[in-house]
Amino acid sequence: MTRTIVESATKTVVIGFEEPFCVIGERINPTGRKKLAAELEAGDFSTVERDALEQVACGAMVLDVNAGVVYNSNPNPNETEPPLMRRVIELVQGLVDVPLCIDSSVPAALEAGLAATNGRPLLNSVTGEEDRLELVLPLVKKYNVPVVAISNDDTGISEDPDVRFAVAKKIVERAADFGIPAHDIVVDPLVMPVGAMASAGQQVFALVRRLRAELGVNTTCGASNISFGLPNRHGVNAAFLPMAIGAGMTSAIMNPVRSVEMEAIRAANLLMNHDANGGEWIRMAKVLEAVKEGASFAEASQAASQASSGRRGGRRARG
Repeated sequence: MTRTIVESATKTVVIGFEEPFCVIGERINPTGRKKLAAELEAGDFSTVERDALEQVACGAMVLDVNAGVVYNSNPNPNETEPPLMRRVIELVQGLVDVPLCIDSSVPAALEAGLAATNGRPLLNSVTGEEDRLELVLPLVKKYNVPVVAISNDDTGISEDPDVRFAVAKKIVERAADFGIPAHDIVVDPLVMPVGAMASAGQQVFALVRRLRAELGVNTTCGASNISFGLPNRHGVNAAFLPMAIGAGMTSAIMNPVRSVEMEAIRAANLLMNHDANGGEWIRMAKVLEAVKEGASFAEASQAASQASSGRRGGRRARG
């Protein structure tokens, strides 16, 4: 079975068909977050620190790091983004021990992130445009890291799932030309908003099944795209994620701080037999009880994790 290995200095996460669903925290990203973008330009990293700690406490297994700030003082991201990417990665690595996902459309920022990251990060991303393939795939090979492959090319994002599959297949084949194995390609088949395209969910489920069966690759997505423009978005996301997991999706870039989505993922792991003895589901139940009593989801999750670590430590001490 396909296994994609990502690592920090101290922790290994496996993305795979027979593994628990991999939650990649999306919050360290200034896109659409004007306050965070302004903070980063001013050298204020307090929100980044809070987001890193909170996402890991809530169950993020990998953290996506994006430093795509358009500086008012210098609008050239080729100059501003690489040093900011290094700074953010160094900060995050000093706070948490989970692997990172380096997220940028600027090749120099991707390489700056790769040089600064400990372990084996996930690179986000490469697309099907030939010039992008020629820029990013050599970095993937040089640093021996897995990469997210997004199923669009120079024609844009197709509404035809067969076209999106063909783009993914092209990327996998071009990666092979560089000596990059399929298990190091994590395909994003692109989730369309169901509010704009009624068949969006059905399309992505079918694509995930096909990517798994025909290309043998792991998959990911920007989970919240499915609910864009709709009311009660978290309810839609919480229904979408288990359905995607059932179709074979193995990871998602998402907000782990929302308890309803994380509860849905824990239940899906249990039902897919990816939760040994139901341990994570039982822990989640205790977290939700604490939330009912007034704790925040992050506080309750962190307390449950510390209690679990203490029990494991106690067993080791007795042994």
